[in-house]
Amino acid sequence: MSQPTDFPPWLLPLWRATIAQGARLPHALLFAGAPGSGKRLFAEQLAQALLCQRPDAEGFACGQCGSCNWFGADNHPDMLRLVPAADEAGEDEAEGEADSGKKEKRKSQQIVIDQVRGMQGLLEISGHQGGRRIVLIDPAEAMNVAAANALLKSLEEPPIDAVFLLVSHAPRRLLPTIRSRCQVRDFPVPDAGVATQWLKERGASEADAVLGFASGLPLAALDYVKGPLAEARKRFANDMLGLPKSDPLKLAASWDSWLKGKDAEKIGLNMSLLVGWLQRWLSDGARLAVGGQARFFRDFAPQLSVQVAGRLEVWTSCYNELQAYRRVAQHPLNARLFLEDVLLRVARSTR
Repeated sequence: MSQPTDFPPWLLPLWRATIAQGARLPHALLFAGAPGSGKRLFAEQLAQALLCQRPDAEGFACGQCGSCNWFGADNHPDMLRLVPAADEAGEDEAEGEADSGKKEKRKSQQIVIDQVRGMQGLLEISGHQGGRRIVLIDPAEAMNVAAANALLKSLEEPPIDAVFLLVSHAPRRLLPTIRSRCQVRDFPVPDAGVATQWLKERGASEADAVLGFASGLPLAALDYVKGPLAEARKRFANDMLGLPKSDPLKLAASWDSWLKGKDAEKIGLNMSLLVGWLQRWLSDGARLAVGGQARFFRDFAPQLSVQVAGRLEVWTSCYNELQAYRRVAQHPLNARLFLEDVLLRVARSTR
């Protein structure tokens, strides 16, 4: 098996440097970067390669040996994953609870100490193949304080042949003592030309438009072209274009139902994300008002330019006011009232 077709070319230098360490590979690596930077894909590829029985010349997994088959089926005995309980729940489990007539208890968004202790217990047992065992923690900042302190003990006295791979969107939220015991690998934004070409090769005809929306991160941009959030982004933009003539209270009710829909959590749509999109919309409006170019909604720039009509001051003021809403967007006391307040303010400022 050669280099996987979905492996981003801008990550190859980092891959080669990591593989070149060979037996000197540290017992703990921290992959840090924004969502969509490729760190999760990198960690998965590295975990499979470290367990593979016949890696190729570039260090990638062969994809054909028994170890790779186990890995592909997500049941490799030497691959341990620590993820929030909410991410562990499978569809079969959810359906079983629904059929039983019991109200499903909301799964934890944290990695808790029992998960870390369970992992530590498994590491005390010899590996299935007598070689490396991999612990993938994703996202690492989801560990609560007790779990993080428990993990610290394993990082200070790592079991033989255990490799810890920590994936983090927000490494500063980790304990400094955990960061200090890991070698950090940063995942920066790739060159725009390389990123655009990679997107176009994957059928993303709107690559230029959405790359800015994804802050230059092509893996994230691909989700906004072909992924589950593509239609959500288009709906948001069309709703905002219609806001000056529509009733903001009705739109708030519509968005409230949208966020509570069964597909919202599945695709990652939440209040914090919507408010973030609002900030980007207002930011683009301010740019267009002074004759600049839209950064985040370039594909809707012509319609937005008409809406802005040179009113820089009101759009900038509204953008600044929205900063206060962003701080409480993740946990509003009443989602419907929160949306009504936000959209009434935006409608008054941008009409």
